Amino acid sequence: HYACMVDLLSRAGYVEEAYKLIGSIATEPGIAVWVALLSGCRNHGNLALGGKIGEKVLELGSDDLGIYALVSNVFAAAKKWNKVVEVRKAMKSMATKKVPGYSLVEVKGRLHAFLMEDKSHPQYQMIAEMLGKLDIEMRKMGYVPKTEFVLHDIGEEIKERMLCNHSERLAIAFALLNTSPGTRILIIKNLRVCGDCHIATKFISKIANREIVVRDVKRFHHFKNGVCSCGDFW
Repeated sequence: HYACMVDLLSRAGYVEEAYKLIGSIATEPGIAVWVALLSGCRNHGNLALGGKIGEKVLELGSDDLGIYALVSNVFAAAKKWNKVVEVRKAMKSMATKKVPGYSLVEVKGRLHAFLMEDKSHPQYQMIAEMLGKLDIEMRKMGYVPKTEFVLHDIGEEIKERMLCNHSERLAIAFALLNTSPGTRILIIKNLRVCGDCHIATKFISKIANREIVVRDVKRFHHFKNGVCSCGDFW
């Protein structure tokens, strides 16, 4: 029951209340409770508490790569690069290797695969131009790149370029170029959609007036008219 309450409070943005509730539990909560709170801290921008919870999750340990990725994202958002390095070392000690992210999209009966910053596709130049046009329109509507989702201590401009070339963005741009207006776009991604791509896809669905469905490792995301079915919690 406590785990459910912590999850509900975290989803609703009451992360401080969820943290206090955990403190009132007589027995030591399992890692799932802390991860639920950590996810809430990330989604609602409470990086101070998120950093503290991330430390707790590392202390408890896990063999789930997704949990370590979540902790990394929180530390990166808080610009705690030394902690990001620590998490990566922990992952290496588990003999865990990061699987390259890729996205698949079917167009005219053919399956097309895209990797991040992959320039090998015959239509790459057109895809890059489409992404550039979308980026201009998104910024007019208020889009600001969430560069904290790039887990490298590099310049902001390079981070923005990397985000714009994530595999799902390449796949979406390709589908927009090669399907008729109004056609629903279905993307399959082998990893979790990053927070910035989630925001960008909401904007793109509105700009292009398309329904975009992204199936990532966690769930289906149905983007339509600037809104996602997940309610921005996944």
